Amino acid sequence: MVSVQQARAIPGCGLERDRYANGNGKFSFHPQKPDGELTLIQKEHVDGFVASTGIKFTTHDARRNIVTIGVDLNALVGRKFTIGGVLIRGMRLCEPCNYLAGKTSAEVLRGLVHKGGLRAQILCAGEIFVGDSLTEVLPEDRC
Repeated sequence: MVSVQQARAIPGCGLERDRYANGNGKFSFHPQKPDGELTLIQKEHVDGFVASTGIKFTTHDARRNIVTIGVDLNALVGRKFTIGGVLIRGMRLCEPCNYLAGKTSAEVLRGLVHKGGLRAQILCAGEIFVGDSLTEVLPEDRC
Protein backbone atom coordinates (compact mmCIF):
# COMPACT_ATOMS: atom_id res chain seq x y z
CA MET A 1 0.00 0.00 0.00
CA VAL A 2 1.29 3.40 -1.00
CA SER A 3 -0.11 6.91 -1.01
CA VAL A 4 -0.40 8.54 -4.42
CA GLN A 5 -1.25 12.04 -5.61
CA GLN A 6 -3.66 10.78 -8.28
CA ALA A 7 -5.39 7.58 -9.30
CA ARG A 8 -7.45 6.46 -12.27
CA ALA A 9 -10.91 5.22 -11.27
CA ILE A 10 -12.22 2.38 -13.46
CA PRO A 11 -15.87 1.23 -13.29
CA GLY A 12 -16.25 -2.47 -12.53
CA CYS A 13 -12.65 -2.64 -11.33
CA GLY A 14 -11.50 0.01 -8.85
CA LEU A 15 -8.49 2.28 -8.74
CA GLU A 16 -5.81 1.42 -11.28
CA ARG A 17 -2.86 -0.35 -9.61
CA ASP A 18 -4.83 -0.88 -6.37
CA ARG A 19 -4.55 -4.35 -4.81
CA TYR A 20 -8.28 -4.96 -5.26
CA ALA A 21 -8.34 -3.78 -8.87
CA ASN A 22 -5.45 -6.18 -9.48
CA GLY A 23 -7.27 -9.03 -7.70
CA ASN A 24 -4.63 -9.25 -4.93
CA GLY A 25 -6.64 -7.91 -1.99
CA LYS A 26 -7.59 -10.14 0.93
CA PHE A 27 -11.27 -9.95 -0.09
CA SER A 28 -10.86 -9.81 -3.89
CA PHE A 29 -13.64 -11.21 -6.03
CA HIS A 30 -13.68 -12.09 -9.73
CA PRO A 31 -15.46 -10.19 -11.11
CA GLN A 32 -15.14 -7.35 -8.61
CA LYS A 33 -18.27 -6.66 -6.54
CA PRO A 34 -19.55 -3.09 -6.95
CA ASP A 35 -19.06 -2.35 -3.24
CA GLY A 36 -15.42 -3.40 -3.48
CA GLU A 37 -14.33 -0.89 -6.09
CA LEU A 38 -13.56 2.00 -3.76
CA THR A 39 -13.35 2.59 -0.01
CA LEU A 40 -13.31 5.91 1.83
CA ILE A 41 -12.84 6.93 5.46
CA GLN A 42 -13.27 10.19 7.38
CA LYS A 43 -10.11 11.57 8.95
CA GLU A 44 -12.22 12.87 11.83
CA HIS A 45 -13.28 9.30 12.70
CA VAL A 46 -9.69 8.10 12.72
CA ASP A 47 -8.61 11.05 14.86
CA GLY A 48 -11.54 10.45 17.25
CA PHE A 49 -10.62 6.78 17.59
CA VAL A 50 -7.03 7.68 18.46
CA ALA A 51 -8.15 10.35 20.95
CA SER A 52 -10.58 8.01 22.72
CA THR A 53 -8.31 4.95 22.87
CA GLY A 54 -4.78 6.30 22.88
CA ILE A 55 -3.90 3.64 20.32
CA LYS A 56 -1.43 4.58 17.61
CA PHE A 57 -3.59 4.35 14.46
CA THR A 58 -3.42 6.43 11.29
CA THR A 59 -5.49 6.87 8.16
CA HIS A 60 -2.89 4.66 6.45
CA ASP A 61 -3.61 1.92 9.03
CA ALA A 62 -7.31 2.10 8.13
CA ARG A 63 -6.47 0.56 4.71
CA ARG A 64 -9.01 2.64 2.77
CA ASN A 65 -8.45 4.12 -0.70
CA ILE A 66 -9.49 7.70 0.03
CA VAL A 67 -9.39 9.81 3.18
CA THR A 68 -11.92 12.65 3.44
CA ILE A 69 -12.15 15.67 5.70
CA GLY A 70 -15.43 17.38 6.56
CA VAL A 71 -17.72 14.90 4.78
CA ASP A 72 -20.36 12.72 6.48
CA LEU A 73 -19.66 9.50 4.57
CA ASN A 74 -22.40 7.54 6.37
CA ALA A 75 -24.97 9.90 4.83
CA LEU A 76 -23.77 8.89 1.34
CA VAL A 77 -24.99 5.28 1.51
CA GLY A 78 -27.30 4.86 -1.49
CA ARG A 79 -26.36 8.31 -2.82
CA LYS A 80 -24.36 9.44 -5.84
CA PHE A 81 -21.49 11.86 -5.51
CA THR A 82 -18.44 13.02 -7.39
CA ILE A 83 -14.83 13.20 -6.39
CA GLY A 84 -13.26 15.54 -8.89
CA GLY A 85 -14.87 14.45 -12.16
CA VAL A 86 -15.54 10.83 -11.15
CA LEU A 87 -19.14 9.77 -10.48
CA ILE A 88 -19.48 7.35 -7.56
CA ARG A 89 -22.33 5.64 -5.67
CA GLY A 90 -22.09 4.98 -1.94
CA MET A 91 -23.06 1.34 -1.42
CA ARG A 92 -22.72 0.47 2.27
CA LEU A 93 -20.73 1.20 5.39
CA CYS A 94 -17.23 -0.26 5.48
CA GLU A 95 -17.26 -1.70 8.98
CA PRO A 96 -14.02 -2.76 10.64
CA CYS A 97 -13.24 -6.47 10.26
CA ASN A 98 -11.10 -9.12 11.93
CA TYR A 99 -8.47 -8.74 9.21
CA LEU A 100 -8.06 -5.03 10.01
CA ALA A 101 -8.04 -5.83 13.75
CA GLY A 102 -5.28 -8.39 13.17
CA LYS A 103 -3.19 -5.85 11.26
CA THR A 104 -3.70 -3.09 13.85
CA SER A 105 -5.59 -3.56 17.13
CA ALA A 106 -8.63 -5.54 18.25
CA GLU A 107 -10.01 -2.25 19.60
CA VAL A 108 -10.92 -1.16 16.04
CA LEU A 109 -13.76 -3.69 16.06
CA ARG A 110 -15.59 -1.64 18.71
CA GLY A 111 -14.02 1.77 18.27
CA LEU A 112 -14.74 2.15 14.55
CA VAL A 113 -18.22 0.60 14.37
CA HIS A 114 -20.22 2.82 11.97
CA LYS A 115 -17.05 4.92 11.62
CA GLY A 116 -14.97 2.59 9.46
CA GLY A 117 -15.83 4.31 6.21
CA LEU A 118 -17.86 3.80 3.07
CA ARG A 119 -17.77 1.15 0.35
CA ALA A 120 -18.54 2.63 -3.05
CA GLN A 121 -19.01 1.82 -6.73
CA ILE A 122 -17.28 3.77 -9.48
CA LEU A 123 -19.88 4.76 -12.10
CA CYS A 124 -17.74 6.77 -14.55
CA ALA A 125 -14.04 6.50 -15.30
CA GLY A 126 -11.70 9.37 -14.58
CA GLU A 127 -8.82 10.70 -12.52
CA ILE A 128 -9.04 11.43 -8.81
CA PHE A 129 -6.45 13.80 -7.35
CA VAL A 130 -5.50 14.53 -3.75
CA GLY A 131 -7.46 17.64 -2.79
CA ASP A 132 -10.42 17.00 -5.14
CA SER A 133 -13.79 18.02 -3.74
CA LEU A 134 -16.46 15.47 -2.88
CA THR A 135 -19.89 16.72 -3.93
CA GLU A 136 -23.24 14.95 -3.71
CA VAL A 137 -25.10 14.98 -7.04
CA LEU A 138 -28.79 15.19 -7.78
CA PRO A 139 -30.59 11.97 -8.75
CA GLU A 140 -31.05 13.10 -12.36
CA ASP A 141 -27.32 13.73 -12.90
CA ARG A 142 -25.57 11.08 -14.98
CA CYS A 143 -22.20 10.33 -16.59
